[in-house]
Amino acid sequence: TTGVGRALKSKKLTSRFIGPFQILERIGKVAYRIALPPSLSNLHDVFHVSQLRKYVADPSHVIETDDIQVKDNLTVESAPLRIEGREVKKLRNKEIASVKVIWRGPAGKNATWELESKMKDSYPELFS
Repeated sequence: TTGVGRALKSKKLTSRFIGPFQILERIGKVAYRIALPPSLSNLHDVFHVSQLRKYVADPSHVIETDDIQVKDNLTVESAPLRIEGREVKKLRNKEIASVKVIWRGPAGKNATWELESKMKDSYPELFS
């Protein structure tokens, strides 16, 4: 199986494929449910055929799943620094106000457009 590297701690040294795993059932025309070990229980067990490869038996290819470390928390904490701009989009019968928010996070500063009403509810101190 491939594509599990996103949930693992170190992408750089992660193997491209892990397994082999037993196919439990075919789901539709292009997906299979596979038997994952308990250590990978946080992953969804249905994979598209493009993520699977036929396995030719070779004992040297087996990677022990005990060595794989799964990330505990995939969320990123970020906090808004300030509001840098305001924009109102006019639709047919209503107006939608958006604000440009500068965020502070682990990757430095970045900006996104957010709904003004949601930002006022979540971070009223930015509007005082």
